[in-house]
Amino acid sequence: MKTRILIVDDHGVVAEGLRYLIEAQADMEVIACLQDSREAVRTAVAESPDIVLMDHAMPDMNGTEATRIICERCPDTRVVMLSMHSNRIHVLHALEAGASGYVLKKSAAKEVVDAIRTVQRGSRYLSPHLADGVIDQVLKNADSEDPLKRLSSRERQVLQLLAEGHPVANIAVTLSISPKTVETYRARMMEKLGIHDFAHLVKFAITHGLTSLE
Repeated sequence: MKTRILIVDDHGVVAEGLRYLIEAQADMEVIACLQDSREAVRTAVAESPDIVLMDHAMPDMNGTEATRIICERCPDTRVVMLSMHSNRIHVLHALEAGASGYVLKKSAAKEVVDAIRTVQRGSRYLSPHLADGVIDQVLKNADSEDPLKRLSSRERQVLQLLAEGHPVANIAVTLSISPKTVETYRARMMEKLGIHDFAHLVKFAITHGLTSLE
């Protein structure tokens, strides 16, 4: 039986390149290439793919939040995060969200097939370009006072959308909530984080990997 793979990347050329690499393997098949992380969550729940290749820098809901939801709702599905970022905080957040693998995009063409096979066997995969042993290190040394942990999943989604410049009214429509609720989330986040102006709230979102604004 072939390994069923869902590709999630908002860059069509990248997604098609990954599809080509994967479908060249006799034991793998791509069930869909999606450019929307919310649609990816719905598809993962409906189709139960073996592997999801998830781009970190997705608009509206980033790959880490999508990974968290997929891992909660689809416990048999493994997620491999694809990212341009090699710093500790991005790797940490991906692993804490439930990702089984973390592949740097610059080396994805060489590593993605090995990553898929590794996580399908039940092991973790980390790009060799990252420090040896970093998985154990970041999980053991994770800061229990990471301020991002103070926010709920919905608050993190609202924060990402605000940081990306979406108007409150548009965020309300995207998340199926009222504009007043969006404002309430924003005020609550600023209180939890001890942040007193919007500019520093946006800086926090970027620093902690919720959005790269790429």
